Amino acid sequence: MLARLKQQLFRWRSDGTAPFRLGQRRVFILPTRAGLLFALALLVMLLGAINYNLALGHALVFLLAGLGLAGMVHTFRNLHGLEICPGRCEPVFVGENARFPLLLRNDRSTPRPALMLAADPTLTTTAAVNAENSTKTAVLLTAHRRGWLVLPRIRLSTEFPLGLFHAWSYLQPEMRCLIYPKPAMTPLPPATASDLNGQQHGDGGQEDFAGFRDRQPADSPRHVAWKASARDGGHRPLLIKQFAGGASNELRLRWQDTDAHADPEQRLSQLTGWVMAADAAGNAYALGLPDRDLPLGSGPAHRQRCLEALALTST
Repeated sequence: MLARLKQQLFRWRSDGTAPFRLGQRRVFILPTRAGLLFALALLVMLLGAINYNLALGHALVFLLAGLGLAGMVHTFRNLHGLEICPGRCEPVFVGENARFPLLLRNDRSTPRPALMLAADPTLTTTAAVNAENSTKTAVLLTAHRRGWLVLPRIRLSTEFPLGLFHAWSYLQPEMRCLIYPKPAMTPLPPATASDLNGQQHGDGGQEDFAGFRDRQPADSPRHVAWKASARDGGHRPLLIKQFAGGASNELRLRWQDTDAHADPEQRLSQLTGWVMAADAAGNAYALGLPDRDLPLGSGPAHRQRCLEALALTST
């Protein structure tokens, strides 16, 4: 019963993707601890003014009470009428903070400062919107597992201008972020003779030498330019030979080549590290997973397809 009541009170009254404007019934307000102490102090001052029949004491109490009530109105108005538009989430890896972008629009002639948004109490985002303007912000949420991360209920709040009252509203836009497995940087699996695609004759085959680059953790030791690295006296990272022309390495990144003793999530992390390393090296690669196979390819689009498959695969 309580869950149904909360759903009716706080649900995002749209299709979840359209802009939403905060109406009067969606903004709640209560005094803060400072506001309660302020009210208690006014009560003590009023009792003292009555006891000693101090006209100026009465005037001071009513003046401060009026300021507090005016602050309450401004706190409420800081949220009332604000328009929120959900955006598009960019994928992240496990362990990173997923960003759920929101566009805040203010059609009033006064600014809206000190707005706080949070889906997780430990990750609060502060924003402000100028008069008759809009601003982009994002709600942060730590990604603990791969797959789709659905944005939970957002708490939008403010205590502007005096901090005596706390106004808030709950939002529930239909947003989700794709979480990739955390990459584990391990050496790439060795390429077989059929995978080399013309490079089996060594560095002097169909390609021309194009220079050196610093060695990455996923590079195989057999690609290290030992003579060139020795000339640096060990002051720089090891160098890897690069070639232009001809065909690049073709790798088969397969589930069965990962550590069979590791749990499925660790094996997916190893495959993710291989995908990132193969893409950084400019290699063409295919990906074999328990529930699907992705053909040979390269480039950002192929890397994204592989990462999405790793995020959504069932093991």
